[in-house]
Amino acid sequence: MAADLSKAEAIAEWHAATIAQFGGIDLLFANTGGPPAGTALSFDDGAWQAAFDLLLMSVIRAVRLVVPSMRARGGGAILVGTSSSVKEPIVNLALSNVLRSGVTSLAKTLSLELAPDKIRVNTLIPGRIATDRLRQLDEINAKKAGVTLADQQARTASAIPLGRYGAPDDFGRVGAFLLSDPASYITGASVQVDGGLIKGLL
Repeated sequence: MAADLSKAEAIAEWHAATIAQFGGIDLLFANTGGPPAGTALSFDDGAWQAAFDLLLMSVIRAVRLVVPSMRARGGGAILVGTSSSVKEPIVNLALSNVLRSGVTSLAKTLSLELAPDKIRVNTLIPGRIATDRLRQLDEINAKKAGVTLADQQARTASAIPLGRYGAPDDFGRVGAFLLSDPASYITGASVQVDGGLIKGLL
């Protein structure tokens, strides 16, 4: 069902519909679109609050709702989509840089708090995955640089060691694994799906 994850009532409606249809929840993939591009000082309080509700509170609200069902069913798995910005801040994406780092800290905290309930919590870090969101950001950067979209995409891809943008399925397959039983001993981890883009060791 469609839901505006920045709204508490929409998440509650999704949860109620899911419980009504399936009787319980075993797995949660908490993921939202990104906030507007811009520098840290270009946003007013309203923009920061909106990004906080979209990126951080959406995870807290969804997890708060699903955990009772997971506990009753003997365990579960939670996966949170973040961004490569949690490892290396991205120029002109201040809202994402700041708040997704908070989401990562939240997920690590939850992984410790929920482990006794056999509920695993991990995060999934996309690099440059070929989505509408990435195309939008490429268009912004192409306009700034005064180049075509194709040239901007080629420049960006050339900085990725594997030489290409990831496909949504490249990301999705890793997510499916982390939510599956074969990943039953993985919790508190942040897994990169980035073609080698992130240069840091940790």
